[in-house]
Amino acid sequence: MKLEFKHVTKRYSEVAAVREVNCVMEQGIYGLLGVNGAGKTTLMRMLCTIIQPSEGEILWNGKEIWKLGSAYREVLGYLPQEFGYYPDLNVYDYMMYISSIKGLKQAFANRRIKQLLEQVDMWKFRKRKMKHLSGGMVRRVGIAQAMLNDPKILVLDEPTAGLDPNERIRFRNLISELSENRLVLLSTHIVSDIEYIANEIMLMKDGMLCYTGTAEELLASMQERVWLCQVPRNMVENYMRKYLVGNIKTSENGAELRIISKEKPMAEAVLTEKNLEDAFLLYFGEKSEER
Repeated sequence: MKLEFKHVTKRYSEVAAVREVNCVMEQGIYGLLGVNGAGKTTLMRMLCTIIQPSEGEILWNGKEIWKLGSAYREVLGYLPQEFGYYPDLNVYDYMMYISSIKGLKQAFANRRIKQLLEQVDMWKFRKRKMKHLSGGMVRRVGIAQAMLNDPKILVLDEPTAGLDPNERIRFRNLISELSENRLVLLSTHIVSDIEYIANEIMLMKDGMLCYTGTAEELLASMQERVWLCQVPRNMVENYMRKYLVGNIKTSENGAELRIISKEKPMAEAVLTEKNLEDAFLLYFGEKSEER
């Protein structure tokens, strides 16, 4: 089980949405982390043969995915950020419709749909129309339809977008459960989605992979340290202009700043443990959410 990206680039006119991506993925969960607009969805759409690269190639077990054609799509499961469905179909009928598109025999489809809907805790809602499901329920059905053909490659584009914390936790646990004996690629801009389940993290910025490694390796690669600093309220803006500030916690006496810096920002600063949010901030900048 081996997926390779070799010099993969995608251009739209003069703009490169993805640039010179080179990586190798095998069994396990890969977290593709980056701000909105970093090129994650474009990369995944190429992986799923929806769009073709402008340059480079994507190989599955040594063979180019476009040449493999339907044989490749048979091992692929995909949950896009926004997936289409007929709102008046109930959950079971929708799953049957997708199974017919994927060419599954009806007897097998019946067994597989029951198994998957039970796994994502949607069997009891199988007669409910899709338009009457909550956002979390729709995403769970989305996972189930992506798993119908028991894929070796499972591609999930922002699967927890818009979900509440409880649903996000449910999804993380479900993805971890589904990762056995397959390759899972999960894209997100939410650090907590992949912090505990990803075997490897890939940071994507401006269409390029700027880092690939485990969470532990990513934190070890940071030369910067993380400091907690107590400052007067009227000094907060000065520190924000001078340093990379993660969190600000205000109090009656001032504010506690979480500052990422190689140098000690003030005499009273106290070292604290690094986390993945610190690494995200370091690579993508304090204004990343505005992009």
